[in-house]
Amino acid sequence: MKAQSKLYFYMILSTILLVFIAVWSLNTGVYDFGDKSAFEVLWKVIVGESDLSLSDKYIVWDVRASRIVMAIIIGSMLSVSGTSLQGLFRNPLATGDLIGLTAGATLMAAITIVLGGHFREYLPEAVQFSLVGIAAFIGSLLAMLLVYKISTSGGKTNVVMMLLSGVAISAIGFSITGFLIYISKDEQLRDLTFWNMGSLAAATWTKNIILAVILIISYTILLPKGKALNAMMLGEKDAQHLGINVERLKKQIVIIVSLMVGSCVAFSGTIGFVGLIVPYILRLLFKSNYSFILPLSAIFGSVLLLTADTVSRSVVEPSELPIGILTAMMGAPIFIAILLKFKKSV
Repeated sequence: MKAQSKLYFYMILSTILLVFIAVWSLNTGVYDFGDKSAFEVLWKVIVGESDLSLSDKYIVWDVRASRIVMAIIIGSMLSVSGTSLQGLFRNPLATGDLIGLTAGATLMAAITIVLGGHFREYLPEAVQFSLVGIAAFIGSLLAMLLVYKISTSGGKTNVVMMLLSGVAISAIGFSITGFLIYISKDEQLRDLTFWNMGSLAAATWTKNIILAVILIISYTILLPKGKALNAMMLGEKDAQHLGINVERLKKQIVIIVSLMVGSCVAFSGTIGFVGLIVPYILRLLFKSNYSFILPLSAIFGSVLLLTADTVSRSVVEPSELPIGILTAMMGAPIFIAILLKFKKSV
């Protein structure tokens, strides 16, 4: 009960931090609301007051608020996906972008953008609307299954093989994406550039609703897996002796993580290292207790990405720095720190 109370305390504290960052983000931007703050305008929009200008309402609701919500959802899903993979493979380097999931999702999204015009009209209208998202999910799932197949032998997953196969799949995926960029038209090229650099500028409430549904479904399955992932730290055989259905756990995590990474890439492009940074910091605080790390990573992932997005759109105003560049700048030093730690342990 004491541990549970400690978890609730940290979750409440991190949620308060997230709220403060959201308020800061809402008030950050070049648009001038006059004598009102952005928060006051947002409140008037929520309560339905009619004395607002259309531009004020559009900026605060359709641009800033929707972008903040998308940053919270995507940051949370990327962080939880990285944490889940690290617990499954028992390795702090196992994240969606390092083992090829992001590359697979980006490749299928790129194929849909460049070549989708040849077959899009033959698909149902509902599928046409979410075709890029479906393709990104399929790409991440195929990449995950391929990595798992290559790196697993006799029921055991070789971590070195997993990372190397992830590097190989990423190289193949990004090389084909590069070819698609070469043959693409101007409009397609702009879309592909968006995928490769990552951005939340295309946030809409429709996309947020889709992402929220995916988040709820995914977290219903993943967040209760903390004890199972703790058992996996002992090894697959020991986890089975403790009553964990290891194969079922693997399949659930692989499919759900592929769904989350694929949907994130579909709506925001390639945003790397979020699933590496957050679990690494939480592991320093709570060791490898996934009962703590898993739920807290859902909140701290939102804190990280929302902070990064707010900085990315304010550091070079009125222009915007692609958020994927910023997260890579933050994540690369942590990646090096993990490698140095491994070097010392070896």
